[in-house]
Amino acid sequence: MTATAPRALIAEDEPLLARALQQELARVWPELVIAATVGDGLAAVREALALRPEVLFFDIRMPGQNGLEAAAEIFDDWPADQPLPLLVFTTAYDQYAVQAFDAQAVDYLLKPIQHERLEKTVEKLAQTLAGQERAAVRDEAALRQLRELLAAPGLHAGSAQAPRLTVLQAGLGSAIHLVPVAEVLYFEAADKYVRVLTAQREYLIRTPLKELTARLDPVEFWQVHRGTLVRASAIATAERDEAGRVWLRLRWRDERLAVSRLYAPLFKAM
Repeated sequence: MTATAPRALIAEDEPLLARALQQELARVWPELVIAATVGDGLAAVREALALRPEVLFFDIRMPGQNGLEAAAEIFDDWPADQPLPLLVFTTAYDQYAVQAFDAQAVDYLLKPIQHERLEKTVEKLAQTLAGQERAAVRDEAALRQLRELLAAPGLHAGSAQAPRLTVLQAGLGSAIHLVPVAEVLYFEAADKYVRVLTAQREYLIRTPLKELTARLDPVEFWQVHRGTLVRASAIATAERDEAGRVWLRLRWRDERLAVSRLYAPLFKAM
């Protein structure tokens, strides 16, 4: 156990289920302090970064931003000198979620929460917090697990298999330009639009980056930031600055692209 009482954040959009989880946690882990309970992903990100609890219990399906997306944003913005929080997902039975969680050895709780299962989860969390495992090793494993979950099919609303995109339609003035995906070097989210960059031009489209990601080949386009997809073959170098941040230099473009903490481990010498 940690020297001070561990704290947790519960993100659950159904108040009755959130209250039930909090009551069960009080029984099986009385030392745990519930720092806050929120009902959506955006609030979860805000409160987690403000309170910095040791444990997160996140519903996988939440309005606005799901549990996976909220966790990714938190991990990206978490202070680099502090261990990442331990993450437990809660979900109604969902074969895709269960299979993905099992494959990545990520802890999860099926709703309604069963007392015996929660006891096992709490025991695992408490042992991890009290253990001597180096935070850097634990964090690297957590980042890898979350990356794999974000790429898992079926875990996102509207993620049903759709045909791969080969051509994009982008408005430019009064004309509609057909942009072959084969010419795109990277996509970048920008307010209500997504920037589409080729070697020579830039286009704006309204299709959300999340939808584009589901319809692009993950072998060709790598997620390097929650707002950036890059064509792998367009990456010339990955450079680490004095602060430890990773930046990409591309072929055929002059700008550098930032790599978030979540995806930085992708760029290691082989």
